[in-house]
Amino acid sequence: MDPRTRPRVLAVEPVLPTHRHDQDEIAAALAPLLTDPGPRRDLLHRLHTATGVRTRHLALPLGRYAELTARPDAFDAASAVFAQVGLDLAERAVKGALAGAGLAPEDVDVLLFTTVTGVAAPSLDAQLLERVGLRRDVVRWPGFGLGCVAGAAGLSRLEDHLAGHPGQVGLLVSVELCSLTLQPSDTSVANLVASGLFGDGATAVVVAGAGRAGDRPGWAVLEHTSRLLPDSADALGFQVGSRGLRIVLSAGLPQILHRHVGADVRAFLAGCAPGGVEGVGGVEGVDRWVVHPGGPKVLDALAQTLDLPAAALATSRQVMTEVGNLSSSAVLHVLARTPAVPGERTVLLGVGPGVSTETVLLEAV
Repeated sequence: MDPRTRPRVLAVEPVLPTHRHDQDEIAAALAPLLTDPGPRRDLLHRLHTATGVRTRHLALPLGRYAELTARPDAFDAASAVFAQVGLDLAERAVKGALAGAGLAPEDVDVLLFTTVTGVAAPSLDAQLLERVGLRRDVVRWPGFGLGCVAGAAGLSRLEDHLAGHPGQVGLLVSVELCSLTLQPSDTSVANLVASGLFGDGATAVVVAGAGRAGDRPGWAVLEHTSRLLPDSADALGFQVGSRGLRIVLSAGLPQILHRHVGADVRAFLAGCAPGGVEGVGGVEGVDRWVVHPGGPKVLDALAQTLDLPAAALATSRQVMTEVGNLSSSAVLHVLARTPAVPGERTVLLGVGPGVSTETVLLEAV
């Protein structure tokens, strides 16, 4: 398969809110909101330290979260913040990605928007048309619920479309403001972990069909596959309630991934050659790994099940340390930091609620 005949990622633009805080500072501010003084508060600080996250960017100034979560209409207020801050981040990301790809807003034919941390109808991408100057006939695909896997899945869905429309340009926009889902009445271990793991951010990705990409460098999307892991529906996600989104995060998630992902990815790579992708065969044929930084135990489980050396996930760990888990944007932030060396093969692996995985095989051109 000639990678130049495949849809191609031309630009990835990660953006972050301006409010950046050290992990210790965040823990100190959130502890009074989540726990009473005593053993539970000590546990919160230990869990925040164990995440390996050192800094995060937040949608609001850190002192605003006490006020926000204390309001009787906290979900309404958080939704209003999501609409304002999320749209600003999306605008920054889209303008940066289009500039990086050397394209104009009117060049975009299809727009895929994803989030799992804010609910709005019309979705934020509709407002991007005015902010950015997209055409009014752009095809929009807003999505909600795929969660952390949606960054990877979004690339796959754009590839599906652009493979049949090689003259078109696609745009993937991910906006995740995880801090707005903070639940002060929830003292579960899952909520304490989440309050120390997730950060806020957005990403825009420009993908062009083969007929439109021309000689621009980037990553050709060679193959992709989606998997829904068995007996895992209650391991990861959100419960929707009157006060917003309450995290579901099972301690058994790393074990689920360890049981299934290694075999699934190996089967996918082994099956690529008959489909025309030569020279992959298995894990050893992959040059770089772009893996969702879902947490230290998640990364450990994926490294072990795939038998990867420590250096293979160094960029994923770096992103997690510096900005935390950004849900669907996280794996795209890792991709933005990954060199596109012509001829090298990269596997992009997302993990999300379901539990679902999305594996995408890329080749730099």
